[in-house]
Parts: sequence; C-alpha cells; structure tokens
Amino acid sequence: MNLENVLYEVQGPLALITINRADKHNAISLATLDDLHAAVDAAADDEAVRVIAITGAGGKSFASGSDLSEVLHRDFRKALEPIVQGLADKLERTPKPTIAAIDGICMGGGLEVALGCDLRVATPHSRFATPEGKLGIIPGGGATARLPRIVGRGWGMEMMLMGEPIDAQRALQIGLVTRLVEAAELLPEVRRMAEHLAGFAPFVPRTMKAMVHFGMEASLAGALMFEKYAQGALVQTEDKVEGITAFLDKRPPEFKGK
Repeated sequence: MNLENVLYEVQGPLALITINRADKHNAISLATLDDLHAAVDAAADDEAVRVIAITGAGGKSFASGSDLSEVLHRDFRKALEPIVQGLADKLERTPKPTIAAIDGICMGGGLEVALGCDLRVATPHSRFATPEGKLGIIPGGGATARLPRIVGRGWGMEMMLMGEPIDAQRALQIGLVTRLVEAAELLPEVRRMAEHLAGFAPFVPRTMKAMVHFGMEASLAGALMFEKYAQGALVQTEDKVEGITAFLDKRPPEFKGK
C-alpha cells in the first residue's frame, strides 16, 4: 500500500493503523480518510489479523477533527462523500474487533472515527468534544446517531449542544471510553487486548459484534431471537467442542475456526 497520511503495521494478531499527521494535530483530510479506508480494508482482508486498532501519531492528538481548510470550501455534494463512504460504518461492519487507542485530543471527525470502533481506550490527559456547532455546522460523520447510543441521550445532547470538551475521567464515567491507561502503556495495553481476543474461537468476537449491532436496532424480542439462532449455530462448531473439552481438561484450547 502507498499510504501518505497513515502508518500501517501488523504486530502478531493486531493491525495497528496510525494517523500520521502530527504536525496538523492528526486532522483528517479527505486524503487521510482514503488512506484509512485502504488500511482498514487491508486489515479486514488479512487472515492473520484478528484485531484492528487505530491511533494517532505524536502523543498529543488521536485526531483533532476534520481538516478545516478543506471543510471551508466543501459544498453539499462534497460534504456527502465522506459520509456515504463512512469510515465509522466500515469499522462497525468489519467482523473483526476494532479498538480506538486515544492519546490526547479526540474531537469532531476524530471522535466520530473512535465512535465507529468497538472499544475505546484512552490516556488520562485525553480530551473529547463535538465542537462543530461553534463552526456553524453539525457533526457529519455519525456522532448524532452513535454518541447518544454509547453515552445516552443526556450526555450526547450535552456534548453536542454545548460543544465543550470533557476530560478522560468524565469520558470513563459516562462510558465513552472503558479503560484509562498511562500514555506509555496505551499501545502495550492494546496489544494485550488483541492477544486476549485472538485467543477466542474466531467465530465468537464477530458473532458478538453482529448481535450487539443488530440488537441495538431491533426490538428486544428480535434481538433475543437473533441471539438464540446465533448460539444455536455456534454450539454446532468444532471450536465449541474444543473450547469446552479444553476447559474440562484444564489446558489451553486450540481453536481452528471450524
């Protein structure tokens, strides 16, 4: 891959994608968005990759938002392009678990990328905001839909209407992130998480992910029915037999994805 704005590295079961525009506070340009799409596609297609993580270079920003020098001259047609191709949608649809490793500023379009990930881990000095209202626009990458689903309507409204940053402790409190680790431990923690997830039968994380996304949009009855059929399918796999047998034998399982 020829990526100018993103670094891509496979580390064991983890594909680490780094937004590499530290001099621009990792602001997401359309070219950066294209690179991110390409990197996520590559990770999704690589059978050796079990987990995908996105982070930002420089230690000061995950991503400060969309590149405003481009937004200034973006008309209605151009504004739709990144939405239609939605990176956050792709992260949600990708069967593999995705993690946002956040160190520093995570605002606007950068927050929307993180919201598309399944898990969000941050450092104590990270800050989060949806400041678009101050610029005469609204979030355009999914925050109006995803943020309230993750943190609840009250905090979703607070963050979007007020546009004021919240700190990492508040983000942890409201469920925007689920883990806080020191900066030096951020990527090691993500690698540990990837190794942990890679130890599951391959069908398990992708099935859980599908169940949650479907269940959030369905009725309770529909979600429970989907869970019943998904469980019915998994109990017929060779990996189920291996997992339970290994547990009873007190040994590590050897899953084959069958």
